Amino acid sequence: MKQTDKIRKHWESKGWFVVNLIKTNKNGIPDYMMLKNGKTIFVESKESWDRLSKIQEYRIQQLKYYGFKVYVNDEEI
Repeated sequence: MKQTDKIRKHWESKGWFVVNLIKTNKNGIPDYMMLKNGKTIFVESKESWDRLSKIQEYRIQQLKYYGFKVYVNDEEI
């Protein structure tokens, strides 16, 4: 099973509404937006061998600045 499928199933099993952000106007935005009980978190899906790019690191810092929680797979950044 691909990492993206594992991530989606993991968060859905915890009751989150999972939105796959396929294309946005912001390069580097995380792969998923999770919604639950008025909260929003973002999740980037990475295979074990893969790394965050510089733009992804930048976007994660931006989202955190605006008060969002951001995860890579199931680990909070």
